[in-house]
Amino acid sequence: MPTNTKIMSEKLKEEIARELGVYEQVKKDGGSWGNVSSKDCGNIVSKAIEIANRTVE
Repeated sequence: MPTNTKIMSEKLKEEIARELGVYEQVKKDGGSWGNVSSKDCGNIVSKAIEIANRTVE
């Protein structure tokens, strides 16, 4: 299995990051997610899971 398999689309990730106020950091860094804290990344994942659960129900 490839290690770079994408679970979440870039569009969804960016949309959630904007909603959580994190995307400005990504834009400032030229599109790199490297300076986004692990806490913020975890919040993005949690929000994506919440959206997925709502979609399934």
